[in-house]
Amino acid sequence: MFNSILNGFFVTSVRRKVVARFDHLLRLYTSGIAVWVLYSAIFSRLDVLATSIIYLCLILVPSFLYIGGSSRSDTKIPSSIDWFLAFSALISAIYFISEIENISTRISLLNELSPLEYFFSSLIVLLSLEITRRAIGVVLLTIILAFIAYNLFGHYFTGILGHGVITTSHFLDINVFTTDGLFGIPIRVAATYAFLFVLFGTFFEKSGGSNFFFNVSKRLAGKTRGAPAKISVLSSALFGTMSGSPTSDVVATGSITIPLMKKFKYPAGMAGGIEVAASTGGSLLPPVMGSAAFIMSEFTEIPYLSIVSVALFPALVYYLSLLIQVHFRSPVSNPINVYGEDAFRVGNIYDFLYLMPLVGLIFMLVLGFSPTMVAAISTCLIWLISLIHPKSKVSLLKAIDVLSLATLRMIPVTAACASAGLVIGGITMTGLASKFSSIAFTIGGDSQLVICIFAALVTIILGLGMPTPSAYILSAVLVAPTLVEIVELPLINVHLFLFYFAVLSAMTPPVAVAAYAASAISESNPFSLAIFALKLSAAAFILPFSFISMPSLLHSFDTLIVVVDAFFLISSCVFISIAFSVEAKKYYFYILKVILGSISLVLILPQFVFKGFFLLTGWALLALIIRLQKV
Repeated sequence: MFNSILNGFFVTSVRRKVVARFDHLLRLYTSGIAVWVLYSAIFSRLDVLATSIIYLCLILVPSFLYIGGSSRSDTKIPSSIDWFLAFSALISAIYFISEIENISTRISLLNELSPLEYFFSSLIVLLSLEITRRAIGVVLLTIILAFIAYNLFGHYFTGILGHGVITTSHFLDINVFTTDGLFGIPIRVAATYAFLFVLFGTFFEKSGGSNFFFNVSKRLAGKTRGAPAKISVLSSALFGTMSGSPTSDVVATGSITIPLMKKFKYPAGMAGGIEVAASTGGSLLPPVMGSAAFIMSEFTEIPYLSIVSVALFPALVYYLSLLIQVHFRSPVSNPINVYGEDAFRVGNIYDFLYLMPLVGLIFMLVLGFSPTMVAAISTCLIWLISLIHPKSKVSLLKAIDVLSLATLRMIPVTAACASAGLVIGGITMTGLASKFSSIAFTIGGDSQLVICIFAALVTIILGLGMPTPSAYILSAVLVAPTLVEIVELPLINVHLFLFYFAVLSAMTPPVAVAAYAASAISESNPFSLAIFALKLSAAAFILPFSFISMPSLLHSFDTLIVVVDAFFLISSCVFISIAFSVEAKKYYFYILKVILGSISLVLILPQFVFKGFFLLTGWALLALIIRLQKV
């Protein structure tokens, strides 16, 4: 009963793969959007506001035809309301694109909105809210509407939450005709970096790249204990570097790995939980990082390459801890060759072509190319490889379908980014971020730890049912200023701290959107599946706090203190993984595991004089637990 209510609240509308009678025309249109984004990244000299306006207006038009009004909508034929909304989006697109020059030179709040500006600004806000409801669900829409209501009626509040009068014209002016709202940073990122990396990932997947990742995982883990589960972890991690979405990662890799694990007698909930934990972690891995790395770069003005460089080490530590848990939770009698000897032969020489765009991507970033240019060139390269690879099914004509699919995959991300832009505009107008500081200090006092725990909880709550980018954006705008300016924590540490919890919200009950996707494949209860995924991901809740307590971890490994802190962090994550995974044989075994788990928490405390003693004790205890484990 509880699950059905939750499912009804968080469900999204039906996704149409085909739109009857007009599908070919719409595929040409949506593929044209992808080509325009690619052209804009390489050749266009449009300013950022113009790029954002064109992109949002163009993608709104097919969105209402490919995503129905409810989960019960027809899977092929759009309703009359869908067509009406698509036509409204087309009319607003014509208006805003034709008025780009006037909008760019317009002085907000000085020039009053004309009746035409008032109408079309209201229309595009309503269209953005409706596509958010359809693509993301009621949860995000409710949050956005709450922020809008606070903007328009917050002047009735007394005390710290009160603000000056904001009229509807004022609200529309800031949110539509400036770069602080609808056409702000989130949509700008969606129209550039995010779209291009999704396009790259789509071409990579459809040309056979995902199979390449899967084969690599088989060769790495196929003859070890827990091989089916380890293959799931490794393939999800590799695919996650490109997909940028825990849910899409679950669907893409889980459709193969979950049935495989069930075949080897893994319980359905365990198989789904392993896939959820592995796929969610994919958003922590560079270069895409759930599309949030690009948004983080825009918000913080820290170079993208610097962000992905420091994010790599903690992400690898997470997967190390996940592999440890999977190893000890798997049957000891299962170190068998899952796929037969043929699976472990050296791959076809053509398969190594898939490494070219990945190596080229890293090489170009190191050389200092912009992320937009890197993504555009890498996309062109994988497009070329998809045409010449003998196993690829992407012909010149099929490339249109891939371009169209990439555009359709960007609709939910675009909807989330547009709505997040409205929140940013509202927070800018009301000064809500500074008011959050007062609330945080009222709750946490002078305790940095309590304030950070409160920030983590707020981020998880804001992220329930949302894609990673929008969850991160909300926390970056609302929470980050408090931690950076008031608590005086390093900028990149704060944003990575919030980013980790924004990612973890994808598998945190009661919503756990990634768990709902996995439950459909594994045929298990999504709530129990999410709980199991949380146990597997225990280290992920320690990692972000280490960014605060040991800030040197996010610097280059060129000093002894950074190396020492890194070893403390690795040890902490290994200890907690062992404590959560190794099975108990006697009752006192549980006490040993609790002690080991407690030591893992002690190791991330800042400047604790006895950390070395606890480190040695932890490793000794770990050796004892493994020796006494149930086999």
